[in-house]
Amino acid sequence: MSESHSLGKNGERLAIKYLRQNGYKVLEKNWITGRKEIDIIAEDDEFIIFIEVKTRMADFQLHPRDTVSVHKQRNIIFAAQTYIQRNEIEKEARFDIITVVVEGAKHELEHIKDAFYPTL
Repeated sequence: MSESHSLGKNGERLAIKYLRQNGYKVLEKNWITGRKEIDIIAEDDEFIIFIEVKTRMADFQLHPRDTVSVHKQRNIIFAAQTYIQRNEIEKEARFDIITVVVEGAKHELEHIKDAFYPTL
């Protein structure tokens, strides 16, 4: 496994732990439809939440939230629509980003709710 892949998987584990500790129910991880993937699908009492996790080392030049391009957002939205239809979801959808910045043995996690909208 490459170092960047390992870093990303660790970030997803940290994000799932954070979500569970904060009352979210994690429904899926690394859910794929066609060539599109959603890192985490979770829910709370009000929303079905589609979450993109971005993990970077502290010395990376861009903040991880700034690496979720419009193209990536469109792919997540398309995949989310497929998930909602297949599973007959009634809840309103929300699109979040969780960023994890790693520095040595420490990390900083940020949960950005409503990071983007399906109007793209």
